[in-house]
Amino acid sequence: MAPCHLHKFGGSSLADADCYRRVAHILLTHGHSSDLVVVSAAGKTTNFLYKLLSLSDAGQLWQEELQVLISYQQTLIEQLLSSDTARVLRERLSTDKAQLVSLLSLEQRNVYQVNQTVSFGERWSARLLAALLREQGVAASHVDATSLLIADEGAVPRIRHEESRNRIKACLANHANERLVITGFICANEHGDTLLLGRNGSDFSATLIAALADIDRCTIWTDVEGVFNADPNKINDATLLSSMSLLEADRLARLGSPVLHSRTLQPLFDVDVSLAVRSSYASHTDFTLIARESTSASAPVVTSLPEVVLLSLQLAGSADELLAELNNQGLTALASWKQGPTHLSLAYTHELAEQVSSWLAGQTDNFAISSLTQSRDYGLVALVSSGAHLYRRSFARLLSRDALPVYQDGLSLVTLVPSPQVNLLTQKVHRRCAGPRKRIGVVLLGAGNIGQAWIDLFRRSVKQLNTELEARVELLGLVSSRKALIREEGIGFDNWQQDFDNAGESWSYPQLFEQLAALKCDELVTLDISASASLTLHYPEFFARGIHMVSANKLAGSGPLAFYRDLKRQLGFRRLYWRYNASCGAGLPVQHALNDLHNSGDRVEAIGGIFSGTLCWLFEQYDGSKPFGELVLEARALGITEPDPRDDLSGRDMQRKLLILAREIGLELELEDIALVSLVPEALAQVSLEEFLSRIDELNEPLAEALADARAQDKVIRYVAQLDKQGGKLKARVALEQVEPDHPYANLTPGDNVFVIRSGFYQNNPLIIRGPGAGREVTAAAVQSDLAHICRDLLQEQ
Repeated sequence: MAPCHLHKFGGSSLADADCYRRVAHILLTHGHSSDLVVVSAAGKTTNFLYKLLSLSDAGQLWQEELQVLISYQQTLIEQLLSSDTARVLRERLSTDKAQLVSLLSLEQRNVYQVNQTVSFGERWSARLLAALLREQGVAASHVDATSLLIADEGAVPRIRHEESRNRIKACLANHANERLVITGFICANEHGDTLLLGRNGSDFSATLIAALADIDRCTIWTDVEGVFNADPNKINDATLLSSMSLLEADRLARLGSPVLHSRTLQPLFDVDVSLAVRSSYASHTDFTLIARESTSASAPVVTSLPEVVLLSLQLAGSADELLAELNNQGLTALASWKQGPTHLSLAYTHELAEQVSSWLAGQTDNFAISSLTQSRDYGLVALVSSGAHLYRRSFARLLSRDALPVYQDGLSLVTLVPSPQVNLLTQKVHRRCAGPRKRIGVVLLGAGNIGQAWIDLFRRSVKQLNTELEARVELLGLVSSRKALIREEGIGFDNWQQDFDNAGESWSYPQLFEQLAALKCDELVTLDISASASLTLHYPEFFARGIHMVSANKLAGSGPLAFYRDLKRQLGFRRLYWRYNASCGAGLPVQHALNDLHNSGDRVEAIGGIFSGTLCWLFEQYDGSKPFGELVLEARALGITEPDPRDDLSGRDMQRKLLILAREIGLELELEDIALVSLVPEALAQVSLEEFLSRIDELNEPLAEALADARAQDKVIRYVAQLDKQGGKLKARVALEQVEPDHPYANLTPGDNVFVIRSGFYQNNPLIIRGPGAGREVTAAAVQSDLAHICRDLLQEQ
């Protein structure tokens, strides 16, 4: 069976005997008999071998240090293997020790002898792990990668892909159904001399062999669970990423990720091999999967480097051509900034900065470079995401005046700041851009016509809203007078009506509050799109539980003054929001306008208008050609009035709306403080609806007389709400009034509302707001606007 998986284990995963046992268990439980394994040197073995070379070169004693290293390997053998197998490996180790003594005793060593010395760590790991697997009944062999990977020499060995692929395929054919444990970090030239693959060479070995062997997945087992959206050693609430695209991973690696290295990823670009990063210490936990295309929405990752070098050039040549040539030379900058046509700044790691400076010094004539300076006072902070552009504004707002402007490419945002600022800015960027998205739950109270219109509007706008807010606003509940549907996972838009219809048939407020308290969200906003008086009486409990409110229901805003004061007091005590623009004027920005006037230092002196679309329609239509009562019945048949027209004709609705506006400008009034002259005769106010409709002709004479009286004075009649506090004396009244034909109340589109506001700034020419003041869509839009405002206010407090 052809191998489908390659497992790579680093030095930290092979640090002691328990680690080796853990690795063997992983291979037995997470793989197949034909899987490949690539290993690094155990623990700090490679560093120890370099130390021996340094001691030898300096003419210092190295024999005792070598014995420490050999003893470490002997202890691993004794602790892991049975006596017979251990004896064989001890004999091999004794031979290796003699070879090391010979190499370290040389007065001069060529590069191949140095490489040979350093490579013993990987050979010991492969040999020991293969023996351990065999003792556990697994067919396994160790393989020296110098027999598989052939390379041309250079600053970094250049692998001969076709020749290496053929050798790997031949090796697999000779070891069918056998686990091969291959040395990482090393390869060979065409003469068989050992070459080193450089920093992080074992990871590169793993992805390279996986690509050449046509393996589906390569897993790098390390001491961390995967790639986090920030360094978990620096950011307490850093979270593990379930997936990343290969391009995102590569950009993150180039910007200094401690887990990923760009060279490791390069073999994966031309093949269909996914890369998993997992913890060998917790193999049961989640991990990060890197593939050509990420399987989930791209999550932003914040990374940083405490120190970078900023190279600044003055040049007369083309900056773009210079950047392109740097890329061709494998010297791509972390980020670059062009200040005008002659100045270019480049950010590099300390490891690359000297090499780049040397190369640039040799290109002075080619690119007309007149000066080159270095600054080592900066660190780097970056955000990586395929949607990086969505975070530019938030990222830029966090920068101090000492920071360089944001560099942006298709996958990242990068800035440099003075080194002491790196940690603080990294934390700020993570919290603002990459931290857990604040989850704002929404519960709709009232699933009737307006509620359905709001759901349709929310469905269309929520994606854009979440993008703008950089948050998750989700519909978690639907509640009507008869049933309640609350879902932690959210309510799907496609089948919400069916799901709601199948919900339980009854609920109580204790049950509802218990369910709301169990929802896992940072904030909860309820939308009261009902006309329920009992619901408004529970507003104090909603606020006591930290739940924000949007009201289209006008009963709370126009309730008893003591109740209203208590609600406002609760909001003041806690960080809570209650918006109720939809309760007066539907989508018309009346309360917005009043608040803006207040914030600008103006003082509102009078508010008046026609706040009922029904009464507007009736009096725009009423010209005496048909009796008023007949016109009311016509409006009822068209659905313009409430089922009981007295709800409109009484003026009580306009009285409540005027009270809401009065309180909005700071007047502490009760409903009874606003005089009300109803259009319903007292004799008809308390009778049944059926009797009222049968006696509706009793409305005709009073309205006909009012119309005739107005016409005698060249005026028209309108049902008007009016509040005026000019001169320190308050007048508040809702009644039928006579107005001039050119008055703002006189010429409206039937069904409109009109609000006329007079203030210190708007005296002789008042502020007029006019438009549809009722209707499903405009009311739903007002509710959505209030919801968006609350969400923005909440997120600005972060």
